[in-house]
Amino acid sequence: MKTEFLELIQTRRSCRKYQAQQITDEELEAVLEAGTYAPTSRGLQAPYIVAVQNEGLRKTLGEMNARIMGVTFNPYYDAPTYVLVFAPADANNPIQDGSCVLENMMLAAHAIGLGSCWIHREREMFGTEEGKQLMKEWGLPEGLMGIGALALGYPAEAPAQAKPRKEDYYRIIK
Repeated sequence: MKTEFLELIQTRRSCRKYQAQQITDEELEAVLEAGTYAPTSRGLQAPYIVAVQNEGLRKTLGEMNARIMGVTFNPYYDAPTYVLVFAPADANNPIQDGSCVLENMMLAAHAIGLGSCWIHREREMFGTEEGKQLMKEWGLPEGLMGIGALALGYPAEAPAQAKPRKEDYYRIIK
């Protein structure tokens, strides 16, 4: 395995403080394309990816997520871009497929110097009438469920060091 790839995995951290500056279109497209190369059940490419940079819509999404979380702060950490991942609720493995998409995008973001953080509660958000209406406005098909999202942008501070890995994390059985 190439040392650079292992280093990429070992140094990626969740980012919770972002610069206000929007990422470039080229950076966004690189991250989104990485998501499209994630493995999916039976190769069906069932997930859908939606990047949101519109300020008003980001505010709405932040408020929706905060209500579900029961907080008053923006759970997307005021990142300049949110990337939402959906999958058909009746797909073979919607959560696994969408999770692979999110992980590919997090690694790609880190590789090009962007920060990201996996955000939860999209399943609840897009199960509401408000969420279903947004998906309809975005031209998504019916029957999708929210899998997760990324807060995405330029980090406002250096990432933390990795916590030590627990000693019994894995086992090899021969």
